[in-house]
Amino acid sequence: MKNKPNLMLLIILIMFPQFVETIYSPALPNIAQAFQVSNQQASLTLSFYFIAFALGVIFWGILSDIIGRRSAMILGLFTYAIGAFMALLTKDFNIILIARVVAAFGASVGSIITQTILRDVYRKEELGYVFSIIGISLSLSPIIGFMAGGFITKGFGYHGVFMVVLLVAVLLSISIILLLPETKPQLKQDRPKVGVVLLELLHDRIIWLSALLVALFNIMLFSYYSLAPFIFEHSGYSPTHFGYSGIVLAIGSLAGGMLNKRLVCLNFSAQRLIYLSSFISVIGAFGVFMLQDSLWFLLPIMFVLIAFSIAIPNILSQALIKYREVAGTAGAIFGLLYYTLIGLGLIASGWIQDLGVVLISSSLLTILLAYTYRKYLP
Repeated sequence: MKNKPNLMLLIILIMFPQFVETIYSPALPNIAQAFQVSNQQASLTLSFYFIAFALGVIFWGILSDIIGRRSAMILGLFTYAIGAFMALLTKDFNIILIARVVAAFGASVGSIITQTILRDVYRKEELGYVFSIIGISLSLSPIIGFMAGGFITKGFGYHGVFMVVLLVAVLLSISIILLLPETKPQLKQDRPKVGVVLLELLHDRIIWLSALLVALFNIMLFSYYSLAPFIFEHSGYSPTHFGYSGIVLAIGSLAGGMLNKRLVCLNFSAQRLIYLSSFISVIGAFGVFMLQDSLWFLLPIMFVLIAFSIAIPNILSQALIKYREVAGTAGAIFGLLYYTLIGLGLIASGWIQDLGVVLISSSLLTILLAYTYRKYLP
């Protein structure tokens, strides 16, 4: 296909939002101490991040249908760099929150634009397989992010973390300018009718079920990112020790990604795989609930990561198949739905401050939704 981008570059771009969050997570206790705020307030930086991320998804997705995928990606990364620079310089926690909002708004291009490019380039029969490969690649994000974040936080504090993510954003921007071609289809109508697409998606049961499922699996994952640092701290462990937990997460993600890829090759349907992942998440959730007073909770958390790595590629590959001609706008609206739900869920998670309770309630809901999902997806 003409203007087909390098898959490795796309993988790096779609890893970017997860990487910059996992590298930030070990710094949460350090931020709480430095700015003299509570654990709940520090965790709120992650919740604000996702709500702003959701707004970024709708903005950049629609903009990519107007000015193109490449230009939107460059502008988004530049916006992220501004947010990281603000956080690096401030001594006011309120400015940290604002900086996180700006950074999240920009980082969302890594998710929405990359997914849109994949839908531009690959057809239905290829998408599931490509997303399974990306799922395996994403398993590297926790180990890279957590370990890097742990070491950087221990050596340089949260300032070091913001400096590194700023550098990553700059390097990615240069790579896009040099290497990323434009993939936006040449349609007669350049500006999609957002209202028409919005109404169609809001009346689509598959979209709502998919958004809720994506949100719940992400709430489980990112609740670990926001709550586990304090579990480690209360147990007397440093950010570096928490960083090592990225190895456990990577093992779970890699196992889930490999299993998903194998099952896709064996022609397991997306419906069956999503249903399977919901049961696996319940096993992990109850295990965490029973063991979260010790570091043994890291063993069942691997089941949550396995479930996430199976579910997300299959949900994302199926949700927008019939919206190819308005992929940017449809993807933006879809992303807005599930990222808003993630943000709201993480606000609740931050105030609950009980990882086991959050995981159990979320995983049980995924079983109910996955059962309903099977009725509607052909």
